[in-house]
Amino acid sequence: MKVELEVETKKELLQGNEAVVRAAINSGCNFFAGYPITPSSEIAHGMAELLPKYDGIFVQMEDELASISAAIGAALAGARAMTATSGPGFSLMQESIGYAAITETPVVIFDVMRAGPSTGIPTAPSQGDVLQAKHGSHGDYPIVVLAPATVRDSYHLTEEAFKVAEEYHVPVIVLSDEIIGHMRESVELPKLKARDEIKFGGIKRLGIGLRKHITGLVYDETGMPTTEPEKYEKLLKRLFSKIEDEKLMKYKMEETEDAEILFVTYGSTYRSAKTAVKILRSKSIRAGLFKIETLNPMPERALKKASENASRIIVPEMNMGQIVKEVKAILCDRDVIGISSFAELTTPETLVRAVEA
Repeated sequence: MKVELEVETKKELLQGNEAVVRAAINSGCNFFAGYPITPSSEIAHGMAELLPKYDGIFVQMEDELASISAAIGAALAGARAMTATSGPGFSLMQESIGYAAITETPVVIFDVMRAGPSTGIPTAPSQGDVLQAKHGSHGDYPIVVLAPATVRDSYHLTEEAFKVAEEYHVPVIVLSDEIIGHMRESVELPKLKARDEIKFGGIKRLGIGLRKHITGLVYDETGMPTTEPEKYEKLLKRLFSKIEDEKLMKYKMEETEDAEILFVTYGSTYRSAKTAVKILRSKSIRAGLFKIETLNPMPERALKKASENASRIIVPEMNMGQIVKEVKAILCDRDVIGISSFAELTTPETLVRAVEA
């Protein structure tokens, strides 16, 4: 059955979580398994409404462990699969995310971060899941982590997540937060495509008439389990090397050419830093901005270039300082300081005062 929907673009007031749903549908997502949890529930609601209209499958699972497992299974069967959650649910998914990494399963996991740990403050924003996204499962494994900062980013980085997952055969985590997920912005984004305009289907790893063994054990070139250290090393190096592609490392540089003060930001904190840069520039203070959109793999080379003229690097985060440590390691010869806020966004005025102090 063909669903007739408007396809042209025009300005509209759209919520971040709504933009995620639209991008997923337009990217050909045809399977979603999830469990409602604040502040990501609008994603599940939107997928429940739209996926059946596109001959897709929406399943509300009994919990987050089942949700990620169902999404992985669907992806391995050839679907473009996705799940969405927030802090406590994201924690429950970690073992299966490690399974997706070793089995090279192209599944998309959307985490709308909230204040934690544990139940925390379900309705408050946070960026406390960054290290968990990059290193949350046990063992060594590669994963791609994207970080939207606006409603527009929520759309385009969701599209990017599906492309990367399918091209590189990796799970991709998109880290949003309560502010981005729930705020509305006036944006011009692609409308929902008509059913016959969307390319469905997922991985093409399984050729016609061929089968591939899938296991969470370490495996050799044939896909069969092995305990040989040399083959384990070879597997890990192959898995890691494929996401070292510079094309994966997305970022934006603003006013960095002559910047003496450089803000390094991701997610919601980008918004405050952008305003702070304008205020400081109006006071003849040469400030610039480096926005990280790919938290893993980190765009180290670009960050070094952006900071060439900077004497001070400021990293605002809604946590105790999770990315600032990595920035310090990359820019070890620079003065790098972190500014933390908790359950609320750091204001531009706070960043300006930090520079002027």
